[in-house]
Amino acid sequence: MTRVVVTGMGWITPLGNDLDTVWKRMCNSESAIATIDRFDASSFPTKFAGQVRDFDWTAYVNDSAIHHSPAMNSQFALGAAKQAWEQSGLDNFKQLNLERAGIYMGAGEGVLDFSAHSMIDTHSWDVEDDKVDPVAWAKFAQDSLDEWGEVEQEPNMPLWHVAKEYGLRGPAFNCLTACAASTQAIGEATSVLLHGDADVMLTGGAHTMLHALGITGFNRLTALSTYDGDPKKASKPFSKDRGGFVMGEGSGMLVLETLEHALARGATPIAEIVGFGSSADAYRITDLHPEGRGPAAAITNALSQANIDPKATVDGKPLVQYISAHGTSTQENDSIETKAIKLVFGENAPNVPVSSIKSMMGHLIAAAGSVELITCIMSIQTGMLVPTINLDTPDPELDLDYVPNVAREAQVDCCVSNSFGFGGQNNTLVVKRFNN
Repeated sequence: MTRVVVTGMGWITPLGNDLDTVWKRMCNSESAIATIDRFDASSFPTKFAGQVRDFDWTAYVNDSAIHHSPAMNSQFALGAAKQAWEQSGLDNFKQLNLERAGIYMGAGEGVLDFSAHSMIDTHSWDVEDDKVDPVAWAKFAQDSLDEWGEVEQEPNMPLWHVAKEYGLRGPAFNCLTACAASTQAIGEATSVLLHGDADVMLTGGAHTMLHALGITGFNRLTALSTYDGDPKKASKPFSKDRGGFVMGEGSGMLVLETLEHALARGATPIAEIVGFGSSADAYRITDLHPEGRGPAAAITNALSQANIDPKATVDGKPLVQYISAHGTSTQENDSIETKAIKLVFGENAPNVPVSSIKSMMGHLIAAAGSVELITCIMSIQTGMLVPTINLDTPDPELDLDYVPNVAREAQVDCCVSNSFGFGGQNNTLVVKRFNN
């Protein structure tokens, strides 16, 4: 039977740009949420975010010239991919068949040149005809827009940059199922390996919506927190006074391999992907079904594939020791995710620790799931559960163990990682400690 293992991981996040730094900061309950300084957000309802800082993408590639001018999401992907590739040892494995080494990204669009597009639209408006003059629009666009910058807006571009950097010529996919994208990418990359279509898959997500248009859009949806105190306190998943999510950005990347391939080249598996579940709410664009049926189905499907009974125990303890929650800090998500966990785990639900790292780094949108899966694997490796910070005012209707405010030591052998996206896309992964 084919098994799929993780042999490398890497991330670029608001909390830092390497595994150890970010992990230590999360275990110390630190927040990366701060005032936005990438653009002037002083007039916006939301003025803060989890912003990647002190990051130079050129330090993560062999030749920056071949990448031209990558957008920020592609830069993040290159940084995370290098960490994962090197940890896996593939950088020193010269016998790798690149036609059986693929890539699956859950990557978002690049950053729109909002100022330039706004100027083009306003300057090409024909007041007398009360419409845009297309000839004038084209002229202003030609003079104002950078052609490579326009190409970089396409969500497939992080895939192109990473594939180019490592010469990956195997199966290549990108999905953009909103906030569930990178969890779906990892799950489907696992399926590619299980079906024998590749030996290695480099997979994960990359995204930034930390720009004027991105913040404006989510403000208009009333999904973002408008907290007027210390920004570090703004993201408060599962708290009674939660008031919306906080934008983040970054990338998480993992190297997946068939166990046979990994052992044949002498690699050390870090963890094993044992289950993936996907579902659609078939309900509303922005709302989860109030009964939690979509998330519950994804979790159930993932556990079924992993051959884990969520209601079973061993020595009185559940078979899953940690759930990395989607945990956005919106009223709806946190209550419905809690309901879905209860539906699936039954009487075991109060005994399974749940936490949301979005409380510390914000919501990385398409990249969120990949970073959260890495968190699960780090918990397995270190025996630490990272907390949900800012949980100072418990919601009496949300009564699970959300690991409030302080990290916790625990024996962790099996984790569930949830991602639920706008549009009703739900994806869940199950990862276990590797045992040969």
